[in-house]
Amino acid sequence: MRKNIVAGNWKMNMTLQEGIALAKELNETLTAEKPNCDVVICTPFIHLASIAQFLNQDIIGLGAENCADKEKGAYTGEVSAAMVKSTGAQYVILGHSERRGYYNETPEILKEKVLLALANGLKVIFCIGESLEEREADKQNEIVKAELEGSVFNLSAEEFKNIIIAYEPIWAIGTGKTASAEQAEEIHAYIRSVIAEKYGEQIANDTTILYGGSCKASNAKELFSKPDIDGGLIGGASLKAADFKGIIDAF
Repeated sequence: MRKNIVAGNWKMNMTLQEGIALAKELNETLTAEKPNCDVVICTPFIHLASIAQFLNQDIIGLGAENCADKEKGAYTGEVSAAMVKSTGAQYVILGHSERRGYYNETPEILKEKVLLALANGLKVIFCIGESLEEREADKQNEIVKAELEGSVFNLSAEEFKNIIIAYEPIWAIGTGKTASAEQAEEIHAYIRSVIAEKYGEQIANDTTILYGGSCKASNAKELFSKPDIDGGLIGGASLKAADFKGIIDAF
């Protein structure tokens, strides 16, 4: 059975002290009232080691928001997959549209990142999705298929089991626009069918596909009720414990 997951992507928010306070609050809240889904928080690199020391990772998984496409060496300012793993983190987000857009991460770069993350025992939350222009031109299916083919369909079936897909319509990130539950379900079902073509029905059915794009407590229940939507990758609403818990409670 595939897992339902609600993952928070903190992005470039929270000082170390603020991040620790939020993680402690979430840890206490969810330990007291166990969630009906897996929960992951993906934090800036500098938070990881501190938060890992007290986070109950049976209840809340810990992840990074990125990692380097090189193993180690003279790459000033970069953080390797091995470093991420050494903090106690279990997950890493790769291919987020902000990384693709602002930092020119190509399918080839992401392919390297995915391989290094998996080699270091991290689970990958791999983001795919189309822009507003691409959606309006009805190209969303070919875009998400190309993104899968470009960076993760080189993996063996065994490796692919450590991939969680996050579909994020770029036009709905931080804009307040949300794909309707029907639109989201339609493309999630398409993504699952493409995975089935590549790896077979069994692996496709076991793959968790998250929705990311202005998901909040008010619309989470409707989104998560759809058969091919297995949770959310949450941005802004993951920065306050009550907001994040509201989404988790949708399960």
